[in-house]
Amino acid sequence: MDLTFTAILLGIVEGVTEFLPVSSTGHLILASEIFGYDAETWKVFNVVIQLGAILAVVVQYWRTFWAVGMGLLRLQPMSIAFVRNLLIAFLPSAVLGLALKKYIDVMLGTPIIVGWALILGGIAILAVERWSKQGPATGVAQLPAKQALGVGLFQCIAMIPGVSRSGATIMGALAMGIERRTAAEFSFFLAVPTMMGATTLELWDNRHALAGGLGPVGWNEIAIGFVVSFIVALVVIKAFVAFVSRSGFAPFAWYRIVAGIAAVVLLSMR
Repeated sequence: MDLTFTAILLGIVEGVTEFLPVSSTGHLILASEIFGYDAETWKVFNVVIQLGAILAVVVQYWRTFWAVGMGLLRLQPMSIAFVRNLLIAFLPSAVLGLALKKYIDVMLGTPIIVGWALILGGIAILAVERWSKQGPATGVAQLPAKQALGVGLFQCIAMIPGVSRSGATIMGALAMGIERRTAAEFSFFLAVPTMMGATTLELWDNRHALAGGLGPVGWNEIAIGFVVSFIVALVVIKAFVAFVSRSGFAPFAWYRIVAGIAAVVLLSMR
């Protein structure tokens, strides 16, 4: 497959799936199986283009980040509470991610796990949608620390490929009574420190490959994937918040179940 075409394809996959509750990592793993490219060759590429999706969150919510930054300089309670909640939610995955990285890497090399995780995650979303009760509209800064910690603990489940970081955090938030829009936006904001931490760790682990040259997949392909993932993620973020505010998460659950079944069947036939 042409390198440029693959870079564009993977950039689209990353941009579309990173902030939807469908698992970007799972889709990138399945894409390597379906389209037959060497996942190891594109490993560093897949890590770096996540920064494009992170940049999309910063651009989409730049006013919020700016206001929080200015508020911190003035020691405003709301800005302090915003940062406190993000740090509390980020810490569990940071600690467990470092402790369990060896086991996580093994799971990343097992595509069948993705298929089953998609199916079970879809069922979990339907269950949460049916039985959770939404609280009043609020904001990230207004959430109590114990709810922020709860979201952070749910995020740890996403270390299993196919679970979805955004899916775990959003569903965890809904299960605790946080209303849909706040749950989605908290997941987006939490993605910034979480993904930057994970990306930094992966880049450090692959520092020798970066220093010695990337092989057939070079900086041109990475630049293309970065830009594509940024543009696509920016569009998806805007559309996603509006969609879930109206229609909920059930459509994504059914997509996960269908895609998971298809993945399990196809992988079992190999």
